[in-house]
Amino acid sequence: MKMKKILYTFFLSLFFLNAVAQKSILAKAEKEYNNYAYADAIEIYEKLAAKGYEDEKMFQRLGNAYYFNAELPKAAAWYDKLFALNAQQELEYLYRYAQSLKSIGDYAKADKMLEVFNKKTNTDSRGILFENNKNYLEQIKLNSGRFEISSINVNSESSDFGSSFLNNNLVFSSARKIGKAKGKTFKWTNKSFTNLYIAPIDADGNVYNPVLLNKEINSKFNESTPVFTKDGKTMYFTRNNYLDGKRGKDDKNITLLKLYKANLVDGNWVNITELPFNSDRYSTAHPALSLDEKRLYFASDMPGTFGQSDLFSVLINADGSYGRPENLGPSINTEGRETFPFISADNELYFATDGRPGLGGLDIVVSKILETGTFDQVQNIGEPVNTKFDDFAFIIDSNSRKGYFSSNKKGGAGSDDIYKFTETRKLVCERTLTGTVRDSRQGEKIEGAKVTLYDQNNKLLQEFITGTDGVYSFKVNCGQKYSVRVERKMYPVKENTILISAVLDNKLDFTLEKVNIAGIEMPELKTIKVGTDLAKTLNISMIYFDLGKWNITDAAEIELKKILAVMQEYPQMKIDIRSHTDSRSSAKSNLILSDKRAKSIVSWLVKNGVDSTRLRGKGYGESKLINKCKDGVKCSEAEHLLNRRSEFVILSM
Repeated sequence: MKMKKILYTFFLSLFFLNAVAQKSILAKAEKEYNNYAYADAIEIYEKLAAKGYEDEKMFQRLGNAYYFNAELPKAAAWYDKLFALNAQQELEYLYRYAQSLKSIGDYAKADKMLEVFNKKTNTDSRGILFENNKNYLEQIKLNSGRFEISSINVNSESSDFGSSFLNNNLVFSSARKIGKAKGKTFKWTNKSFTNLYIAPIDADGNVYNPVLLNKEINSKFNESTPVFTKDGKTMYFTRNNYLDGKRGKDDKNITLLKLYKANLVDGNWVNITELPFNSDRYSTAHPALSLDEKRLYFASDMPGTFGQSDLFSVLINADGSYGRPENLGPSINTEGRETFPFISADNELYFATDGRPGLGGLDIVVSKILETGTFDQVQNIGEPVNTKFDDFAFIIDSNSRKGYFSSNKKGGAGSDDIYKFTETRKLVCERTLTGTVRDSRQGEKIEGAKVTLYDQNNKLLQEFITGTDGVYSFKVNCGQKYSVRVERKMYPVKENTILISAVLDNKLDFTLEKVNIAGIEMPELKTIKVGTDLAKTLNISMIYFDLGKWNITDAAEIELKKILAVMQEYPQMKIDIRSHTDSRSSAKSNLILSDKRAKSIVSWLVKNGVDSTRLRGKGYGESKLINKCKDGVKCSEAEHLLNRRSEFVILSM
């Protein structure tokens, strides 16, 4: 019995010591994770996991650490375990899991996670963009196949990315080791800090013999993503918060990123200064210049950011000072990451994002900068540039259509590599919007309807007049929302909106209901023109007057309201009112009576709002009979009735 107690105490002690050790190891891993030393945190967490330890928080940390280090397939494996342990996770884990699933090609499961994500938050633009573009893979496929790409021979076994043109050279970032000395490493990745290199470009876009750009520019911390003015004398670039030997940190003791400026003097980059809107409390990075070089674009997580990082722009004043940074807004930015902007000579904004429906990781997209300073639709540039992994830092020479981008896709020399490309076909996602305009009663196609196309800001873009087939057609851009307005005489104006799809038929039909004026249903209007008798068009056989009278009766008003409605619909129309009688009674009395009746009709129309200058009225008596029923000829009542008529002939419109 005593031995059993000793053994029990021994194993209990071992269990307790193991639990204490495990807790100590977790605390160390947590410290590394919170200090952004993700590579070290991963190593510790995975040793625990290998011993069979399972913990929700640990799985979250492992998934995140790989996710933040852009190793999405490995992140997917740990998020798998996390969701198997507990599927009820915070929203951001749903989105990260979906992105990670794409990196292993599981788009079906990724889309299911995005559907859950969107149901849980109806306001996140990433979910809304997915909900509105569930056929995004088909759209991307249509944009694909426009590039010929290949790796360049300056890539190293480390990370090479973020290139920029400088005359006939390529300036890029690289974490390659310099010489044999072991330098400092970046705790986030446990890899060397990056420096800027420069290498000449030949006629085929090949890059060779890279050398360090400048010892004054390259520090012991990260430098990356430069951009140069056209004269090559000014450079803006990204660096960790380090200047003149002093390292800045935020309240968590982390050295963030800042934007710097340098000038080329006698072949050396000097006068390095940080830009005034930098801060120790947030990062600013990846500069790009507008075509006139009066505006600087960059990525930041500064206050006012929608997501993890947004694109901003700031005015560069003539005296060298800067305006206030402006967020590019929700047409560009999402709750995800928008980063690595570039402005082409065609005034197009290229950037990388993981906040829009894409192939996985960061995808490169493009938006035209309009004359108003706003942005056109954002389009994914497609494969083979974009992949399941991170694709970013796109630059292009708009004349040669050659350029470079960076990616961490499989098959490269290092963790990030630079690829050259030639664009063989420009990206224009144009589709046809069509529809048919019909009458609501008979379903007949309406000719002569004016169909107007407006953009989402209600700016008039195009007009179309339907023919006998009632069909209209417009050229429109994919992904854009348009308003279509239909107008036709005798019909109320009708308007509807449509979001243009890249793959589905874009069809918007209209059914119009006839105007009903004063309780009178208007008959179908045929094509009217100068010389048309509205009485025939509106099926008015006669205007009823009491025998020998010219005052307007109730029966006459019913028919005249039809004439009034047309006059109101056509405010420029002028008509000639012609009143006729049959041959019974004397020719003189018939002429006087018909003239009084014509004048009475004119008076009624004027009284009801028609300008008198638009009207002319005259009686013709029995002088213009339309059949044989003149004096002395025996005719039936029906034959005499044909001569008792009123005409409303259009003089002008």
